Order: sequence, then structure tokens, then C-alpha cells
Amino acid sequence: MLIDERILTLFRRNCQHTLTYWSVFFSFGLSIAFLGPTILDLKCQTGSTLQEITWVFFSQQFCLLIGSSIGGVFTKTLFWALIALFLSSLIISVVFAIIPLCYNVLLLAVAMAVSGLAMGIIDTIANIQLVSIYKKDSAIFLQALHFFIGLGALVSPLIADPFISEHCLGSNSTENATEIIHHFRSSFRSPVILAENSPHSEPVEEKANVAYAFWIMALINLPVPIVVFVLMYQEKLLPFCPNSTPRLLDKDELAMETKAPEGTEISEPHDAGFHHGGHGNIFSCCMNGSLRGLPVTFFGIHILGGLVLFMTEGIMGVYAGFVYTYAVSAPMSLHAKMAAYLNCIFWAAVTAGRLVSIPLSYRFRSVHLLVVNLAGVIVTLLLLLILYTNRVFLFVGTTLLGLFISSVFPCLVAYTEDILEYRGCAITVLVTTAGMGEMTLQVLVGSLIQQKGTYSFLVCGLVIGCLGFVFFLSMILCNRIHRNLTGASKKTAMVEAPPAPASLASEKAAPEQKIAVIQTESIKCDSG
Repeated sequence: MLIDERILTLFRRNCQHTLTYWSVFFSFGLSIAFLGPTILDLKCQTGSTLQEITWVFFSQQFCLLIGSSIGGVFTKTLFWALIALFLSSLIISVVFAIIPLCYNVLLLAVAMAVSGLAMGIIDTIANIQLVSIYKKDSAIFLQALHFFIGLGALVSPLIADPFISEHCLGSNSTENATEIIHHFRSSFRSPVILAENSPHSEPVEEKANVAYAFWIMALINLPVPIVVFVLMYQEKLLPFCPNSTPRLLDKDELAMETKAPEGTEISEPHDAGFHHGGHGNIFSCCMNGSLRGLPVTFFGIHILGGLVLFMTEGIMGVYAGFVYTYAVSAPMSLHAKMAAYLNCIFWAAVTAGRLVSIPLSYRFRSVHLLVVNLAGVIVTLLLLLILYTNRVFLFVGTTLLGLFISSVFPCLVAYTEDILEYRGCAITVLVTTAGMGEMTLQVLVGSLIQQKGTYSFLVCGLVIGCLGFVFFLSMILCNRIHRNLTGASKKTAMVEAPPAPASLASEKAAPEQKIAVIQTESIKCDSG
């Protein structure tokens, strides 16, 4: 079979939980990629400049980072995890419904910030819950989880495209502003930095067509909180339902719920999505008393894993945000409509790469996939840099980059959690640093593009990719040292432990001696 029967059995047992988390991540993908193509319509709606609208999206990314940092707080119990997912997914629908009513840029910034906070919480909880369920088998399910992000990011611009209006550009705008506009309309993720401030647009008096796109988005997202609500009902976590009693899943209840057939060994009670107490928000992780006495390599693995994702997720955000600007500029000088396909190709490749990685993660170890993916990212960026005037290879390289970089995040999460034996705060740290990389590197690379030209876009990507690969090799070395230290400490603990088996053996031998004496005396009595 393509997939082991044991994993299929594990999936069937946790099918509803897994499908719920996947659907939430599809909603996450829709939300994170939907805003870029509509930026000019929102600029007209609020009567603001492009620079002001860009900082509105920055507020969303910043609050997404905060949500990722604090999301682990809600994973202490299944009840709070599902409550947080339900409210977060519902908030996203509400925010999309009210965005067309925000005619002030400050109100729009607040709405985007609330949406980003909810998306960050979803990001952390879904990753943590899946790892808690499947543990050492989580790699294949994390690949599927992140496939749904790519799928949502691929679908969402198709929803927006029919409703994007063409009347928002003011007559005083320059050719440079027009180029920036095409960039934003074709990007699936909006960059943080813009080249010039364009003139203020007049607020649109009549309701723009893009409002219908946001309302459709709200309706498409609405089934997600319903799915989470149904899962809460199935788990009997709703206090107001007649046949439900509110409860927290403790270990005894969880062991009964996931009890395996007789003769099979029951693993730790993560199988129903109950989260190990080690994960919390990024601040409580640092003060976790159970982490005291651990070797420095334990924390080094957290830091190095976070740095790898800081670089790779930064590359993904930078490439998705600025590849169009690079393509329409000299020396590539592609036609605007032709360059617009680059974003579609990139996200389609990311989606396909995550789909292909699902069976690959079952056949190969995560560390091997990571080596191939990171090396492929570097080689692709190097070839793009060398063949910087080749239009055909720009499309080929975009496809290859999307394929290679697509599965780095889920593979690294699975690899790190496997190293740390599902202790500590790996997912919280990784998700937070990945968000920081995506937000920070967009700002830095955007500034360099303004100062040095679009060619610096590929140079920065190559440097960032090489740094990510160096950090990953350092992580592998740190893992070996960590295994030696923890292995030596376990052996020392076994040597210093009291000789319990010998005492137990003597205790067991004493009753047997007493029985033998009694039997001997009884024989003597019978013979007498």
C-alpha cells in the first residue's frame, strides 16, 4: 500500500479532528492571499495613499505575529483550543463582511489587525494540535495541512478578480504609480514597502464592486466555524446542549476515548488532540519549570530551527511580493499581463509541492527532504541570478522555487518535534519566528530594491537561502551533540539508580523459601 495501514487507522480514529484543522487552514490560506489583489480598491474606498494602505497590511502581519506567539496558551485543553478556533474563524468572516464598510484608513487598519490576530492563533493551534495527535507520524499530516494553505492562497485571487474595479486610479497618477498598481493587482501577498507615495484618491461615492468579493469571502469562510462547532458538539464540550456536559479532557478520559483493542499498546494521550503541557505562548515557554536542567543544545535546536524558518518563510514572502516588480523592470521587462502569471505559477507550485510531499514524507525522513529542499532553493536562486535576462527560465525558476520551498515548514516542524521528543515549545517558537521572517525580510528587501534596483531582489534571496542552509546544517550538528548529551545523562541516571531489581528479587525469594519450609515440614509430619 502507498500508506501504512497503521497510519490509516490512526487517521480514521482522529478523522474529524484532522479534517477540522485542515479546513481551518484552507480558510487561513484564503484570508492571507485575498487582500493583495484588492489593495487599490481599498485605497479608493478609504481615500488614502498607497503608502498608507501598505501600512494597513503591515498591521495585519504584525498582529498575525502576535497571534502566533500567544496561540499556544489555548492548547492546554481541547476545550480551549476549539473555542479559540471557533471564535477566530468566526472573527475572520465578520471582518471580511465589514471591510467594505470601512471608509476610514484607521478603521480598516483596526479590522485588518483583528483579522491578523485571529489568523495567528489559528496558525499556532492547528499545527500544535496535529503534532499532538500524530506525534512521530505527524509529518505526512502537516504536509497535508500546509497544502490547504497553498490551495486557499491559489483560489482566493480567482474569487477577487471578477470584482476588482478599474476606475480607482486618479488622473494625476504617474506611470510609476501605474506600474505599482499592476504589481499589487497581480500579487497574492502585498509587499510592505512601496517606491513612491501616490496622490490621494477620492473616496468612491457608490459602493464598489469589490465589496461583493469580500462578502463572498465571508460566506465561503462561514462553514469553517460551523465545522469547529460541530466538532465541539461531538466532543460534548457545549454546556448549553441537552446531552452535553462541559468538561476538560484529562488523561484518564482521553485514554478511555482513544482506547486501543486488547493486546495493543496505548500511546500517550495526545491522540485526541489534547496538547502536551510543554507548549504555551512564547513567553510562558521561557519560564517553564520543566525545562530547567536541560542541556544548552535543547534550546539551541529551538533557536536554529526558528532561524531556518525565519529565512525560508522570508524568501517565500519576498518572492511572492516582489517577483512581479522584478519581472516588469529592466532587464527582464516583461509585459504586465505576462508577468502577472508569475504569482499564479508560484502559488500553484507551492500547492503542488505540498501535495507531492504528502507521500514523500511517509517514504523518506524529514531531514533528508529538508536537505534536498534547501539545496534546491539555493540552486534555483543561483540559476535565476545567473540567467537574469532569460524570460523562459524566470517562469521555470519560479516553478522550481515554489516546489522546493513549499514543504520546508511542515518538514522542519516534524523534524524539530521528533528531535525534542515532543517536549518544549518548538511549534510556538517556529511559527512565531517564521512570521517574523516573513514580515521583517519584506521590509528589508523592499528597501534595498528601492535603493539598489530590482536586481538586488535575487541577490538578497540567494544570501537568505544560503544563511538558512547554514543554520540547518548547524541544527543537524546541534542535534548530534544533543543526542550524545541526553544519551549520556540517561546512562548516568541508570548507573546511579539504586539496585531495585536485586531487592525485589530477594523479596520475591523470601516467600518462596517460606513455602518450601512449610512443604518440608508437612512432609515430615506425614512421614511421622
